[in-house]
Amino acid sequence: MLPVFVVSAEGETRVPAAAEAIADRLGLTLEEREEMLPSGKQRLLHNRVHWAKFYMSKAGLVESPKRGVFVASAAGKALLGKKPERIDVETLMGYPAFSEYYQRFTSSKEPDQVPAAETAAASFATPEEQIDAAHAVLTKALKADLLGRVVEQTPSFFERLIVELLVAMGYGGSQEDAARQLGRSGDGGVDGVIDEDRLGLDRIYVQAKRYGSGSVVGRPDV
Repeated sequence: MLPVFVVSAEGETRVPAAAEAIADRLGLTLEEREEMLPSGKQRLLHNRVHWAKFYMSKAGLVESPKRGVFVASAAGKALLGKKPERIDVETLMGYPAFSEYYQRFTSSKEPDQVPAAETAAASFATPEEQIDAAHAVLTKALKADLLGRVVEQTPSFFERLIVELLVAMGYGGSQEDAARQLGRSGDGGVDGVIDEDRLGLDRIYVQAKRYGSGSVVGRPDV
């Protein structure tokens, strides 16, 4: 938070201007300046500046004289006079206003959620980054669980699954009209038939092959 604080002590500023000034002083590359959050909804640099400003405003170190503008307060300038090496949540906990806000934040959680809230507040990551990271972990676990369950199913289940997946991806139309699963004796190894488009002008014949985890599907298999 210190770089944001230093910029605010130099005069009234806005998040975009502060982000640009900080990027220049840190020598960030264009790629680093444009890096997005995993959600792709906001630039990482701007997100961190926003949250630094928010946290420090709760401690009374910065104030907003008008909408969208922030500047270091008298208390903030006093802190800057002490030449702090860094400003983080632990630093802000020394200010009653922030400590009170923090206590309200943690006490609003269920008892078993308090440790998680404390971890979130103490983290160097912003709330959006923490949410994205948690989402990535849950998504990875879900993928692993789904793949594990698919491998355990019967071959016929797998064949149906692949055909339904292609329909869900937009091939053909409905399961009933576009996907005609064969999977019977004399089908020539074809496990399903789908239409490439909803008009049914082109037809795709599907053969589903389930390989074990770590197996490499080579050219002869294809």
